[in-house]
Amino acid sequence: MSIEVIAIGVLLIIFVMGAILPINIGVWGFFSAFIVGSLVSGLSMDEIYGAFPVELFIIIVGITYLFTIIQKSGVVDLIADYGLRSVNGNVGLVPWLMFLLALVLAAVGTYGIAVVSLLAPIALKIAHKNNISPLMMSVMIIMGMQAGSFSPLNVFGIIVNGGMQARDLEHSPALLLVNCFIYFGLVAMIAYFMFGGHRYLSNRPTTLGIVGSSVEALDANGEPTVKRAGSLDLYKAACLLGIVVLGILTLKFDINIGFAAIIVGLALALLAPSKQEGVLKEMPWGVIFLVTGIVTYVSVMETIGVMTYVTGLITGMDSPILASLAVSYVGGFVSAFASTTGFLASIIPIATPLLQNPDISSINLISAVAASSSIVDLSPLSSAGALLLANVQGMKERVFFRQLLITTGVFITLGPGLAWLLFVVIGMPW
Repeated sequence: MSIEVIAIGVLLIIFVMGAILPINIGVWGFFSAFIVGSLVSGLSMDEIYGAFPVELFIIIVGITYLFTIIQKSGVVDLIADYGLRSVNGNVGLVPWLMFLLALVLAAVGTYGIAVVSLLAPIALKIAHKNNISPLMMSVMIIMGMQAGSFSPLNVFGIIVNGGMQARDLEHSPALLLVNCFIYFGLVAMIAYFMFGGHRYLSNRPTTLGIVGSSVEALDANGEPTVKRAGSLDLYKAACLLGIVVLGILTLKFDINIGFAAIIVGLALALLAPSKQEGVLKEMPWGVIFLVTGIVTYVSVMETIGVMTYVTGLITGMDSPILASLAVSYVGGFVSAFASTTGFLASIIPIATPLLQNPDISSINLISAVAASSSIVDLSPLSSAGALLLANVQGMKERVFFRQLLITTGVFITLGPGLAWLLFVVIGMPW
């Protein structure tokens, strides 16, 4: 049995053990990274240490530190309140509001992690207050973010369009964006109705027109109960400004968003030291440990060539139509556990012979691969999914982790097939 097959088998065992035992999956990840990396594959300890996702760790720690401070200030309640009032109190429209906000933010160049870090605390707060499925709200954010992420201004769009152009492959930035908008918009609509979002559209008149308050919950008669979100004070205003500063530091000065969040968080802490008690204790360290542990093992898998091994098997197929379907599924599977950005950067050179095949549209093929590899960013093992997990309210993290993982499995199973059907077989949008 090859090392690659052993590594894949161990990954499956990790998830089985994590599902049946109340042990943090991160522990299994670190354990497997050592066993498979050192004892089976012969990697040095330095190579295993190098597999630890330092950048991801800094991003998650920085973002959760900052937004724990912001959460404790009460400013998230104010933003949630404003979000409800912007849709006239109709909570059924809030998921679509989050979808559109995520789409616009990503389309103008905001990195996906930044989009999720800004919207997740607000959206999941509203979901908790109004008994809306946090899973549905998470799906809407991720779908909106990915619908805009293939804009020519966003890093995903830049990677795909730049890779195609560098190899003189036929491409169209506008068509790539349109294709992704159609695909992710369709998935968002399916999720919205499957999770019952449409039921909230028929709110009673008393729910509409709420001013200065948020819907807290529905009572036994289905009537909304209202709770004041509080007023804006100097410290809350500083927290709001901190979110803006975070965006400026990240987009304008190209500072790592994790370090930028730590900088902003420290400034807020110095502004009100008395309000910082318990901030570190409230950070989701279990989530951080889980994600970094499993990603470390996946990085070990990449180091020993598992991803190249799987991709090589697929691209060697004779039928371009079936090969395109296989590549789409590889994109969905690999990106669920590894970097979508890294996969998009690597798949174009690997799949160049397939993209050059005259029997298949390179634009539609790359649209299918792009959609397939990014729909799974809901995974709790990805940066975006980890931030969603860190911000869920009213639900145990272990339960929500399982929900995200199961939904990711559904997306891996159905998402690439849908993208392949729409863009390669049917040839949408025209």
